[in-house]
Amino acid sequence: MLSKEKLNRISELSRKSKSVGLSQEEAKEQSSLRAEYLKVFRSTMRNTIENVKVIDPNGNDVTPDKVRNMRENKYLN
Repeated sequence: MLSKEKLNRISELSRKSKSVGLSQEEAKEQSSLRAEYLKVFRSTMRNTIENVKVIDPNGNDVTPDKVRNMRENKYLN
């Protein structure tokens, strides 16, 4: 998870970008922070999806094969 300070800095740079603009250094920092945020977000989302089990109203496991395969491959490696 991204630290609170980094999230606050992303927000701060975004507000500054909309109001007065960013220096070249700040734009690079913003880009770097956004990339780091997206990496963490994607990792978390992938982990969540890999651990989902879908059950239909009859109680049958109807988890998509793609998700099952991702889960199995994760534990094999």
